[in-house]
Amino acid sequence: MQNRVFTQELVSQVVDELNITNLENATIGEVLLLASRLEQITGTPFIRMDQGVPGLPPCSVGIEAEKEALDNGVASMYPAAGGIDVLKEEAARFVKAFMDVDIMPQSCIPTAGSVAGSFGSFIACSQRDAKKDTVLFVDPGFPIQKSQLKVLGVKYKEFDVYQFRGEPLRAKLEEFLAEGNISTIVYSNPNNPSWICFTERELQIIGELATKYDVIVLEDLAYFAMDFRTYFGEPFCSPYVPTVAKYTDNYILMLSSSKIFSYAGQRAAVVCISDKLFARQFDALAERYSGAGIFGSTFVASIQYMITSGITHTTQYGFAAMLKAASDGELNFVEDTREYARRAHRMKESFNKYGFHVVYDKDIDKDISDGFFFTIGYRDMTCAELMRELLYYGISSISLSTTGSDQQGIRACCSRMSADLYDVLDARLHAFAKDH
Repeated sequence: MQNRVFTQELVSQVVDELNITNLENATIGEVLLLASRLEQITGTPFIRMDQGVPGLPPCSVGIEAEKEALDNGVASMYPAAGGIDVLKEEAARFVKAFMDVDIMPQSCIPTAGSVAGSFGSFIACSQRDAKKDTVLFVDPGFPIQKSQLKVLGVKYKEFDVYQFRGEPLRAKLEEFLAEGNISTIVYSNPNNPSWICFTERELQIIGELATKYDVIVLEDLAYFAMDFRTYFGEPFCSPYVPTVAKYTDNYILMLSSSKIFSYAGQRAAVVCISDKLFARQFDALAERYSGAGIFGSTFVASIQYMITSGITHTTQYGFAAMLKAASDGELNFVEDTREYARRAHRMKESFNKYGFHVVYDKDIDKDISDGFFFTIGYRDMTCAELMRELLYYGISSISLSTTGSDQQGIRACCSRMSADLYDVLDARLHAFAKDH
């Protein structure tokens, strides 16, 4: 392996130094630390495909709105537990503008990022009915959400959707739902890490089964409107972003500012609970929290407030301003984020040139969109082998096995790529190919 950038001995030394017990199953955070430490020791930069952080400047609309809010003195005041009115109103309007879904402002709850939103949602969904004590993940998915369930002590099941696209999805879901213990179905759309996107028919199947089996769908829309095969950037005009909310009242949508507005540092998201679910009464919630047992008010006052006591006051004004500008047609966040598709396309060209292949390459019969993430395999290498081998060539990624995938390969994120690194990536993949 004469063309390696980092020796096996050096990588092993740093793995031991950082107390990473199993490199093959390393978390995103562990890979991040490993790559950073190797950069620090050697001065040689990595091609960073590990952490999904925004790679674009933060939205100036939000920044200016936060400054104004600070000047107006909101820093001295606690925000309302359910969020400030202007953010709730703009979130409801945004959902109507880009998804054509009607939802009342009261059902839109600001949270400290979608991570806090999913954490609170898991609590509410798993406690509403003692018989429904298990969460079902349609994988691959975001590993943090399973870690949250481990913290909560909530059981979960999972399956890789790779072999169950289209109509076969119905039978596969019913295998789990028929047992009667599933409280929640979780997926991201577009998907982290595979970037597959569910079709309207698949969303209809999920929605119909959620209603039939009284299961709540937690739809993670972190990469909102980033299926760049279709332009979703015109507010209040078709085509609209596909959603399960068209097919069931048992839904919770998670909208985050992190990627669509490059606002990750402010930890701003909104959980949009269907109006019917928000108003629904559950005896188990009433008994546990000594209240009326209404899903929405329990989520806000008895659960979410206990986690974060609301999100930062000024951040709510910033998020509201960005949502408003988008709905007004003054902020084209879809065109802004299209830069990720350009980066992914260029990176895939290099990988394909040197014998790699895209693992999750189709949405049934269509090529997947280029976007924030993509998946890469190499010949018959396992997830662990490929992730480790790429590290020796100065390319960091995470193993698909850590995302619930049954396929062999790694997740690649394009957000930290820049024009000056494309030739570096090409050279390192060339070196990898020569050695393999």
